[in-house]
Amino acid sequence: MSAGFLVRAGIVAVSAYLFFGCICTPLVIRGKSMEPAYFDGGFNFCWSLRYSLSDLRRHNVVFIRLAGPGVLLMKRVVALEGEEVEFRGGALLVDGRELREPYIRERGDWDLPPRKVEKGCVYVVGDNRRVPIAEHYFGQTRLDRIAGRPLW
Repeated sequence: MSAGFLVRAGIVAVSAYLFFGCICTPLVIRGKSMEPAYFDGGFNFCWSLRYSLSDLRRHNVVFIRLAGPGVLLMKRVVALEGEEVEFRGGALLVDGRELREPYIRERGDWDLPPRKVEKGCVYVVGDNRRVPIAEHYFGQTRLDRIAGRPLW
């Protein structure tokens, strides 16, 4: 093997490590909180550059860093900073108006009193609302905990 080949192979290896380790991280989806849009056992990539290049919007699906780089939650942004969010009889209300959510297949019976989203935060929740509210991880999260978005 020539020195040139080893250098090129090393560059490819380091580039692949950086790309798939830091920019476009492969992962397997665990859990049913985002069904029917994303299924338990599905495969996707966390595209970490997405929100460093553009603003986060309502209805975006995001990955949230829960504990360290290896634990990510996939959720949907439903309210932005300064807005008031509440669940009433399964309906999601933002600033007192019911939010149209075409990605929800079955609405649950969730009830949660109104709460204001703090500065530098968004409110996230999963799409599968058939599961009881006590079994879901959801709520306000700081923007710096958002790791990226699914690639597809």
